[in-house]
Parts: sequence; C-alpha cells; structure tokens
Amino acid sequence: MAEELDYREEHLEGSVNIYLKGELDIYSSEGFKEKLYKTAENTDADLKIHCENLRYIDSTGLGIFVGALKRVKAKNKNIILINLKDNLKKLFIITGLDKVFIIEE
Repeated sequence: MAEELDYREEHLEGSVNIYLKGELDIYSSEGFKEKLYKTAENTDADLKIHCENLRYIDSTGLGIFVGALKRVKAKNKNIILINLKDNLKKLFIITGLDKVFIIEE
C-alpha cells in the first residue's frame, strides 16, 4: 500500500512555503494536484517546496510539478525545490527538469 503524502502550507511575505512528507505518486497525486494548483493560481509569490521529507516521486508527481510551474511562470514567479534527496534530484536531472526548476540545498 502506498504511503500518504502530507502537505502543509505557510504563507510568508514574498513566498509560499510548502512542506511535503511521504510519497508523491499516482495514489496520492489527486489531492496534492488540487492543493498545489489552487495555491499556484491564487498567489503572486514564489512557491518554495521543501522536500527533505519527500521520499518518492513518480511520473504523475513530476507532471503535477510541471503543471504548477506553468501557472506560476505565467505570473513571472518560480518554484524552488529545497532539500531534494539525492535519488529525487537524480530524477530531475535525468528528465531535464533541473533546467526549469530552481533546486536548492
């Protein structure tokens, strides 16, 4: 059975911090997609997604990140992925997504 994905938001001046914990896959993606897209559409700030407690992402999760990026880029904002685990960072590099997302340690 897939692990749940915990999602928490913190709105600050100039950014929205999003904290993820667990696994982002086809089973947990629908609720995550709704929350992330709503936040992306309703804010004029950068999204900082904290990934230190995110253990897994599948192609569905990557697609959701790309969809959210399109929404924030339309407002000249960014998505910053913070503290990706090495295995997840490798996934972004292999897919070329490290060129469109800002990845910070």
